[in-house]
Amino acid sequence: MTSSPTPSRRTQPIVYFIGFTAALAGLLFGLDVGVISGAEGFIKKDFDLTDRLIEFIVSSLLWGAAVGALGSGILSSHLGRRKTILISAVIFIIGSLLCAYAPNEHVLIGARFLLGLAVGVASFTAPLYLSEISPQIVRGSMISMYQLMITIGIVLAFLSNTWLATYATFDGVTGGHWRVMLGVIAIPAAVMFAGVYFLPESPRWLFLKGFQEKAKDVFRKMKLDEAEIAAEVQEIEDSVKVKQNGFQLFMQNGNFRRAIALGVGLQIIQQLTGINVIMYYAPRIFGMAGFESTNEQMWGTVIVGVTNVLATFIAIAFVDRLGRKPIMYAGFVTMGVALLTVGGLFAIGGQSHTAPNAAGVMETVTVLTNPDLAYPAIFALLVFIVGFAMSAGPIIWVLCSEIYPLAGRDLGVTFSTGTNWIVNAIVGMTFLTLINNFGPGNTFLLYGGMNVLFIIFFLFFVPETKGVSLEKIERNLLSGLPLRKIGR
Repeated sequence: MTSSPTPSRRTQPIVYFIGFTAALAGLLFGLDVGVISGAEGFIKKDFDLTDRLIEFIVSSLLWGAAVGALGSGILSSHLGRRKTILISAVIFIIGSLLCAYAPNEHVLIGARFLLGLAVGVASFTAPLYLSEISPQIVRGSMISMYQLMITIGIVLAFLSNTWLATYATFDGVTGGHWRVMLGVIAIPAAVMFAGVYFLPESPRWLFLKGFQEKAKDVFRKMKLDEAEIAAEVQEIEDSVKVKQNGFQLFMQNGNFRRAIALGVGLQIIQQLTGINVIMYYAPRIFGMAGFESTNEQMWGTVIVGVTNVLATFIAIAFVDRLGRKPIMYAGFVTMGVALLTVGGLFAIGGQSHTAPNAAGVMETVTVLTNPDLAYPAIFALLVFIVGFAMSAGPIIWVLCSEIYPLAGRDLGVTFSTGTNWIVNAIVGMTFLTLINNFGPGNTFLLYGGMNVLFIIFFLFFVPETKGVSLEKIERNLLSGLPLRKIGR
């Protein structure tokens, strides 16, 4: 038996350069998701838009991401992972510049949809590339880097929004530079293109296309020794023996369809927790909580983003110690109680009030005018962020990566990713409508109540997969065991 290489052999700088450069796709993902929260008020003012059109502008990126995610499997299979990421970088650049120069809301919606295509392609291909090119000993950290970069991108977008909304001066005008907010993302996109251009192709993809020696050369460029290369090659050869026939399996095997249904249900649950309601409309929510100045609203979004980043480490620390379901139960209780608290505070102390939004436009909204209620409401929202970041944010994706049979995993992940973006878009394009028609109190009570109901779904349908091999989960699933028992 070949002894395992020492960790120092696995930490060559080029490995981390490859991981960081590919993970920039996650940063762009986070930037595009986060930037709209600070820009939407100024867009509304400049184009004189209704809330319904703002919802379309917010959600157009998400619909594009759904299309991009569903088509990226075919694209990355034919062109390769590296070229597909390069294409997404080009689309990021073009889409960002189109957003910055959009003459009207219709062009802006189209440009945001184009950006969404890039987000969808990157959200599928970049983690796949990282999983296929990273040496075994650092594979988990490389994939985790991508997820962490998403949350960092959101924070950077919030910080950029805050500076451009309250401090930056262009052409003698201070604040409200939404075109710069949207257009500046072209810069990191160009950096990603330049970096990825010099990266090697995925060794696994090269093997699939018959270029075995080129695949080995990639590992040699990463400074792996011959024993390490042999181990990596053996793993690839074992994995490519399993042919992906997900569509055929879906049509013929009811147990696989059960797994698909579970994965779709998990992604619906993740989005209906309400997380992106806060991420997309944070300044407006802070305004409803009684924080009227642009400075207060924008810095509030930064606090939300930082909380999201820090709380993600809770899941990283405990997911393999405590298990998936205990953390999810804790998360649902935390999120449910937090949003029910917010809804209750609005029901008790919400008053119709005319106040300026982040762009200075006067709006009649339900606002917590009593500071004794405003600060508890914001604290409850931050508690909700902690609950999501430690549970549904990362763990839903962990479960979706574990429940599909190997032969159908590509199709299963495609269903999961597509569902995530579709429900995300629905949430983004309905929140303001719910607020305007039913009030913030009832809207937050609705989302809080759903979090409580999700506990029931997990009790009856979701397996605990901690410490169980993927092969064992697959055997249990295909043998017909109930879904909640396939992790035994």
